[in-house]
Amino acid sequence: MNTNSYKTRSARKEDITRDWYLVDAEGQTLGRMCTQIAMILRGKNKACFTPHVDCGDYVIVINAEKVKLSGQKFDQKEYLSYSGYPGGQKRKSIKELLQQKPEKIVEHAVKGMLPRNRLGRATFKKLFVYKGSEHKHDAQKPKTIKF
Repeated sequence: MNTNSYKTRSARKEDITRDWYLVDAEGQTLGRMCTQIAMILRGKNKACFTPHVDCGDYVIVINAEKVKLSGQKFDQKEYLSYSGYPGGQKRKSIKELLQQKPEKIVEHAVKGMLPRNRLGRATFKKLFVYKGSEHKHDAQKPKTIKF
């Protein structure tokens, strides 16, 4: 029996074909939607997934301001940032962030689900989040997916 035909194949950067996907966030629950987006960005939905290679696809998210939150998160959830200086901690409620920069909510959720290394930073660059229903990636002909 020839054992060479049963070798595990690792994907190479040159062999990967990337697709573009369009996700409409209107009426979607934030966490459930972002887990699916993170899987597509990493390439875990492909048969050729290799953990140490960026084999994911591009994702465009529209209508970020119309995302839903479950439970009491809309009233209680806060985002913290710290500058590193004494007294440099800032709090923003999710209500404020939805009014000012709703794209940041989706980006923050997806970024927390990606690896914290060079590969995760490269993967995150393939995410494009927009406030309204317009985006500038029509030339890429993204495929619309629903979760």
